[in-house]
Amino acid sequence: MGAMRPTVLLFDIDGTLITTGGAGRRAMDLAFEQLHGRRDACNSFHMSGMTDRAIVRKALRVIGVEDSEAAIDAGIAAYLAHLTDEVRKVDEQRYIVFPGIREAVIEARKREGFAVGLGTGNIRAGARVKLERVAIHDQFSFGGFGCDHENRVELIRRGAEAGAATLGVPREECRVVIIGDTPMDVAAALGIGAECIGVGTGTYKAEALLEAGAHAAFPDFTHPEALPTLLGGR
Repeated sequence: MGAMRPTVLLFDIDGTLITTGGAGRRAMDLAFEQLHGRRDACNSFHMSGMTDRAIVRKALRVIGVEDSEAAIDAGIAAYLAHLTDEVRKVDEQRYIVFPGIREAVIEARKREGFAVGLGTGNIRAGARVKLERVAIHDQFSFGGFGCDHENRVELIRRGAEAGAATLGVPREECRVVIIGDTPMDVAAALGIGAECIGVGTGTYKAEALLEAGAHAAFPDFTHPEALPTLLGGR
């Protein structure tokens, strides 16, 4: 058996690493109430898998406000201001790291030739707020974030490139694995030619993620094949 290729792992946050008990959604609703007097701006669409900027853009269009870059920036700033407070308010039984995930991240970080980062639609500052609540943020030294690009494929590409840089090799020489809970995570992985491991801890079941094109999918990371697949490929 040949040596393992340098490996970049990019974990999504919401629905994959953690559940925030709805803190992010409430913060977004409060931001739109503050800025536009409309707490219902996000009610007509599903936010799962969307980047923060894409959410704000779509919500602005829903309520008939021009989706200028300035308006999106203002929405993001208001959202972030509310997020810290909303995250703090959630009961610890509802704000959790999903089963097996913390252990998988720790194990991957022990492996030589592995770079473990984030691939998330959250803006960088929002990711920090969410992950620091459960003391896991410091496990990720790089990533692709919603502030890097509004398009999920492109932010995942940025994360993969950052991971390859930490390993000191070109991205093309790396095994890149995206771990996510939505078809958008799957599509982003396929969009850069990466592997995708789906987890059914969010809105979608593992079967739906396999149908979307995930290379593997599990109900959660306590499944006996989840960690070997993450570490060893297929």
